[in-house]
Amino acid sequence: MSDFFESDIIRNELEDIHKLQKEVYGNVLEFPNMSREERLENVEKLSKLLEKQQVMFTRLSLSDDPEAIKLKNTVQQSIPLMGFPVGTDMNILFEGMKQSINKLKENVDIDFI
Repeated sequence: MSDFFESDIIRNELEDIHKLQKEVYGNVLEFPNMSREERLENVEKLSKLLEKQQVMFTRLSLSDDPEAIKLKNTVQQSIPLMGFPVGTDMNILFEGMKQSINKLKENVDIDFI
């Protein structure tokens, strides 16, 4: 394992990201049937997840560890899978996602059924 990924801070943050991903994505299909409070809680978790992912990407970008660089490149190559053009700056991607989450917060009271 590389020095970057041996760090307790990095390992703990990656565990938090994984846990949040499981919680948020595990509720995707149930979102329309959730109460307003449950929807808000899920959107807040999504917002927290995005913040943690952005911080992790920044850490990857600042590291000279080969494994961190490899993961950063993998993330950048996956940009088209998220609906953004190849070569999109990650800061633009994160900002676009934040805007989408804010719209979701604004529309949490919409009846999906």
